[in-house]
Amino acid sequence: MKPTKDSFHVDNDVKIAALLVASIASFFTPFMGSSVNIALPAIGLDFGADAILLNWVTNGFLLAAAIFAVPFGRVADIHGMKKIFTYGTILFTVASLFCALSPSAYLLIVSRVLQGIGSAMIFVTGLAIITSVFPPKHRGKAIGINVAAVYVGLSLGPVIGGLMTQYLGWRSLFLMIIPFGLLVVAIVFWKLHDEWAASRGEKFDWIGSILYSVMLFLVMYGFSSLSQQDGWVMLIVGVVGFFAFLRWELRTKSPVFNVRLFKNTAFTFSSLAALINYSATFAVTLLLSYYLQYIRGFEPQTAGIILVAQPILMAITAPLAGRMSDRVDARIIATIGMAVVTLGLFTFTFIGSDTPLTTIIIGLAVLGLGFGLFSSPNTNVIMGSVERRFYGVASATVSTMRLIGQTMSIGIATLVFALLLGRVQITPEQYTALLGSIHICFVVFTVLCFVGVFVSWYRGESGYQEEKDGPEKQTE
Repeated sequence: MKPTKDSFHVDNDVKIAALLVASIASFFTPFMGSSVNIALPAIGLDFGADAILLNWVTNGFLLAAAIFAVPFGRVADIHGMKKIFTYGTILFTVASLFCALSPSAYLLIVSRVLQGIGSAMIFVTGLAIITSVFPPKHRGKAIGINVAAVYVGLSLGPVIGGLMTQYLGWRSLFLMIIPFGLLVVAIVFWKLHDEWAASRGEKFDWIGSILYSVMLFLVMYGFSSLSQQDGWVMLIVGVVGFFAFLRWELRTKSPVFNVRLFKNTAFTFSSLAALINYSATFAVTLLLSYYLQYIRGFEPQTAGIILVAQPILMAITAPLAGRMSDRVDARIIATIGMAVVTLGLFTFTFIGSDTPLTTIIIGLAVLGLGFGLFSSPNTNVIMGSVERRFYGVASATVSTMRLIGQTMSIGIATLVFALLLGRVQITPEQYTALLGSIHICFVVFTVLCFVGVFVSWYRGESGYQEEKDGPEKQTE
């Protein structure tokens, strides 16, 4: 379906169906992530895996998703968002079955990589489809609902994940996802008959895609392996590859990622703010899962109930913040949210073996409130700051910033663990070093998020590109 002046005038049932499938997919992907974090100690016990290998159960998923997000965003623009979304959902569902059947930690990581590829196809198209069918004046509300679905998944992940891990085993988490995937595919074929492909007929940039994927792999894997000499080599080569990628993208006629979008201040600093925010917050669940289960001795079910405070506040706040961003400058709301997140992280820099649970729950609630205020308005700015024909790329940018940030967050934790713990199974003898690692991570995350407050504010006033340029320019 090519963009026209009436592109936003679609039937309400199509809008509802698009929002429904995108939100269901946005629910089960973070649900998987947060529930797996709770299950990591059980997985480690089952496979006899050390803390570094366990982190790659999460990191492998995130790295694969980040590597493939931008290429699939461009593929979706050319061949159709609905098509890529559907294929991604099918791949994610099949990979979930592989995860459940994995006989070793290494095969589980491989299956998680396949899940990551499928999730990349889902992430970059779900948000773009919502943006395509909802007009600017209603987009913040729709994005807020979609973001709320993410947080509901994050909310239920620790609780349901803890219960299922304790009573049914960690493999049941992956089996649970399969019905959700089948439901999404059924709704797509039933209700979504149109296709969204604003760049149909343009060439796909294979060289740029390969450069991007290799560069990102080297940078992210190298960063998480800085405790070893080859990690530094990979990181340096990856940085050189980044500049080669930029040079190629500026010269090619049909780039996989239009780097000229970063001339837009709102787009650039909103994307950077998202990267910083996710880098500073994603590992919180992992770190506190280790803290609560290892150091405090809680069962997975109890740890999950404690951790639910953060995403519950996210789920409540995100739709309200999204609706507010349709009426008030989103920069103000997002910056306040980033500041609140910084405050929440700061409370965890004092965590100890006898920290009251009420302090931990309050800290999580503050984090949830801040993240809910930040995420929806920030995403609304990114999607509203580009022309319609770049929705796929913008959606891919949102996903990529989130995924790279999440990978960096886990990478920071992995690096600190490698330096203080080493490749050993976590036993009571390592609890002191584990607590020290957690403490250092929270200090780093607090400093990162503090910088993010200024980045979020510097973006300037937000506005919608299609309103500035007029609908005629969107059809060029």
